Order: sequence, then structure tokens, then C-alpha cells
Amino acid sequence: MIIGLALLSFVNNALAQQAQSQEMTTTTTDQGTTTFPPEELDSLVAPIALYPDELLAQTLAASTYPLEIVQLQQWMNNNTNLKDKALADAAAKQPWDPSVQGLVMYPDVVQRMAGNIQWTTDLGNAFLAQQSDVMAAVQRMRGKAESKGTLKTSAQQTVQTTAAPSGQQVITIQPAQPDVVYVPSYDPQVVYGAPPPAYPY
Repeated sequence: MIIGLALLSFVNNALAQQAQSQEMTTTTTDQGTTTFPPEELDSLVAPIALYPDELLAQTLAASTYPLEIVQLQQWMNNNTNLKDKALADAAAKQPWDPSVQGLVMYPDVVQRMAGNIQWTTDLGNAFLAQQSDVMAAVQRMRGKAESKGTLKTSAQQTVQTTAAPSGQQVITIQPAQPDVVYVPSYDPQVVYGAPPPAYPY
């Protein structure tokens, strides 16, 4: 629960910060690592941009540990007898990052990440090197879905649009019930229109 609150605080801060500094997009880094242009970032985040904020933050953090994601999936396949709290408690004893441990409660998310490890690796690298750009991409994709009518408040989630100090709009997604996190399953081309086809979904 503490991890979840910390991640929620993180993503809310990141969403606000990206709105304030969207014009400061990164094109190079000190180490000369590869950076992703906005179109590729849009494609990278498209499959997860409509996740609730807390789960989105956890997924982004976990993507920086692709090997542990694969280990988590294998571990889950070998521990199908564990459920709910027992599953979470057992995962918490594994030597993985807390963001990875927490994904044990979201098998569909783990399957998506482990099933396309190149996408997960690229997402993690982008998040490490271009955090504000990644959060800006999330906002762009959420804006596309909202304008298309495919992102709105429902029985499962609450969608809010607020103005950042810079005047830009920030779209947040929260569970309708605080103790129930809804994991949306969607086709990016349906909810956004046609996102850049740089990555397979």
C-alpha cells in the first residue's frame, strides 16, 4: 500500500512536471544514449497510457527491469497455486524491485510486458533517459483518446482534466473504487485512431 501511494504521488508529480516543461524535449543525453522522437514515444506508451495513474507509474518503473519481468512471469507460471495475499506475500520475498513485485497482482500486464520484451526494454530505456518526454507522450495519447470519446469516466474509473500552472491540461485516471484497480484492455488503433506503427502490440 505504501509503495502504491508513493508511486501515485510520483506519477502525479511527473504529470504536473511534464506539463510545465513539455517544451524542453530531450534530443541528446550526457552519455550520448539513443533518444526516442515524440512519434516513437507515442507508440511506446500507447498500450499503457490509459492505465490508471498508479498502475501506469508502476508499469513504467517496472519496465526498467526487463529481466526481472521475465523472471516474474516464470515464477508466476511455477506458482499457480498461490492466490491473492499469499501470492503477493510470496512475490515480496523475491529479490526483485518493488515495482516488479507489485505487478504480480496484474497477470495481464506481466504477460504483455514479458511477451514483448523488446518493447518493454525500449519503454524502460525511454523512461530512464526521457522521463518528462514519456509523461508528455502519455498525455498526448490520453488527449487523443479523450477527444475520440474512448477515454471517459465510467463505473471502473474516474477521468479528470486539470490545468497545470503552465496552462496546459493534464488528464489523470483514478480507479472509481480506491481498492479496486481496473486494468483496461484495448486496441490502440481503436481508442486513439492510428498511432505511429513503430511497435507491435
